[in-house]
Amino acid sequence: MSSSSCCLTVRGDSVMDTKTIPAAQDAEWEVRCDLAACYRLYAHFFGIDDLIYNHLSARVPGKTDQFLIKPYDQMFDEVSASSLVKVDLDGRVVNGNEVNPGGFIIHSAVFRAREDVNAVFHIHGKGGAVVSTLREGLLPIHQGALQFYGSIAYHDFEGFNFELDERDRLASNLGQNKLMILRNHGLLAAGHSIRGTFTLLYDLERACQIQVGAMATGGELVIPDAAVQELTANQHIVDGDEIVDDRMWSSLLRLLGRLGIEFEH
Repeated sequence: MSSSSCCLTVRGDSVMDTKTIPAAQDAEWEVRCDLAACYRLYAHFFGIDDLIYNHLSARVPGKTDQFLIKPYDQMFDEVSASSLVKVDLDGRVVNGNEVNPGGFIIHSAVFRAREDVNAVFHIHGKGGAVVSTLREGLLPIHQGALQFYGSIAYHDFEGFNFELDERDRLASNLGQNKLMILRNHGLLAAGHSIRGTFTLLYDLERACQIQVGAMATGGELVIPDAAVQELTANQHIVDGDEIVDDRMWSSLLRLLGRLGIEFEH
């Protein structure tokens, strides 16, 4: 790495002590549980993970300069509420183990620039990875893609995300959008809530998968007119925020429970 590269402080193998959680940390514990649930859901049911790479993060409640992210050495299906690492925007680990330098660059870039964002998810799903290599990017050929009309940003590939100065360009390219396709790389979602961001990224990855399948048929693609595209996108937001379906989230947690997948520890 060059002198501008990111170096993170490592603090051994410490994790949050679940037996002595002060009342003041109740909000943080809820965030930890929701974030850990997202890791498990993506891994166990949707196949959206990439060994120990990719990362989902959430801002620490009441701490604008700190966020939670998985340890570098854990796969998605190993993450628990207490194993999540707390790191600040300068790369100092506050509590937990080592984190992926590339993950720090991407997530800190968004949290630094967007005070309205409380969760940042980044994946290398198969559909998103393929679409990230296409010049045209995501096409408005299915309702899953139409909901994102006019709201997807793009960031050109600059090599592995190890350079601190890339943070400014990542943030600039994202702008006020909630979704970004990292060209030749993968997908990124930045939302107001963990649950809303989970849905945004799931829907974007699925839209990419549908596009890849449609293009593989060799048939002519049907693209609705711009008015329909705009209408569909407007139906997907509430007061400028992403839709959060608590019924769906509850059903996903029940799914984890039925299969005995533990993450709240």
